Amino acid sequence: MSAVTAEELIAKKCGPCEGGVPPLAPEEAFELAQATPQWTIAPDGKKISRHWRVKNFNAGIDFFNRVAALAEEEGHHPDLHLTGYREVTVELTTHAIGGLSENDFILAAKIDRVPIAVKS
Repeated sequence: MSAVTAEELIAKKCGPCEGGVPPLAPEEAFELAQATPQWTIAPDGKKISRHWRVKNFNAGIDFFNRVAALAEEEGHHPDLHLTGYREVTVELTTHAIGGLSENDFILAAKIDRVPIAVKS
């Protein structure tokens, strides 16, 4: 697999995944992670996540609403976490295969472009 850029991922659409295909091999996941450097691969290699500290509770909810709309468009849905009223975390995994797929990195790259009011 050759190096992929965030722009190349953003140009793609998440494909349907009903299982039956293996998750990405660790080296494939780390290669795609180069295009989404603010996301962290979990130690078990089964998901990626990113954390933000938002301005306030409403900023977190607004961000989640934007991410939810994007997820619906893509047909790929993240796990969204809001704790302490302004600690926002998004986790991506392809549940149907029990690990990471290209879809997770496509959506991560697109989420990176979603406006968010962070705490300064």
